[in-house]
Amino acid sequence: MNPFPARIHVLLASHEPVGVVIRRGPSKHVCTVLWDRRNDAFTIAQWLKGRIYERRSDLSPDGKYMIYFAMNGQWHSETKGSWTAIARASWLKAITLLGKGDCWNGGGLFTSNRTYWLNDGYGHNLMQESNEVSRDTTYQSSEDYGSECRSVYYLRLQRDGWTYLGRNKLSIWSDLDVFEKPLKDGWLLRKLAHAEVGAPPGKGCYWDEHELEHHTTGITLNYPQWEWADWDRHRLVWATNGCLYTADFGKHELKEERLLYNFNDLRFEPLCAPY
Repeated sequence: MNPFPARIHVLLASHEPVGVVIRRGPSKHVCTVLWDRRNDAFTIAQWLKGRIYERRSDLSPDGKYMIYFAMNGQWHSETKGSWTAIARASWLKAITLLGKGDCWNGGGLFTSNRTYWLNDGYGHNLMQESNEVSRDTTYQSSEDYGSECRSVYYLRLQRDGWTYLGRNKLSIWSDLDVFEKPLKDGWLLRKLAHAEVGAPPGKGCYWDEHELEHHTTGITLNYPQWEWADWDRHRLVWATNGCLYTADFGKHELKEERLLYNFNDLRFEPLCAPY
């Protein structure tokens, strides 16, 4: 029995109405789910017995390819226990595979529909390569956020319309980075990105919470349980307690909250990619 709800993170394609949901739980099981944002249809793709580092992952602008960093701890295997892969979204089977062997760096970002930046650092070993995508060796990140999840995640957020407001040092082992994105009708979405040792139960060392603020009225709505949230073309969407939701804006609050999908009841299945 899971003591905590499924953990949810979502990658949204910027040029097509599709997304990939990365669903984790129990801690050693993770699956990817295709989200057709035109009709809110969800299709389970593949499971992995291991961990996908969702904050080091990305979806191509057209939604056809995904880059991700994963770890299964099989340190004597060919990948040496961790790897960066590019797959045909929303599957996990690699068309390009780079073994890593540790959990520093890894993953990356798409710089176009068919080119990607590898968050390399050191240690990647090219094991398989596809001519469907190619590595962008000219891309230079504008900021350095370290060698773990923030090194990709914060660049992705800013590329996708979030403004970085800066970092608050809460303690020697706890940082809080603040991002904002304007929505509509005077509403603003704020993302509070935590990085800490000794995170609250059910959260990893990197976790997010969110706020909504209305510029005209000054109203602030706090949503500490929203683990992911963003603006999907014309609507607010968020994940909490293993579920994905949307709602409309009222004058002072959210209204007509609707459940899009409950991911909690999914269980591991040995599914194969169709390629």
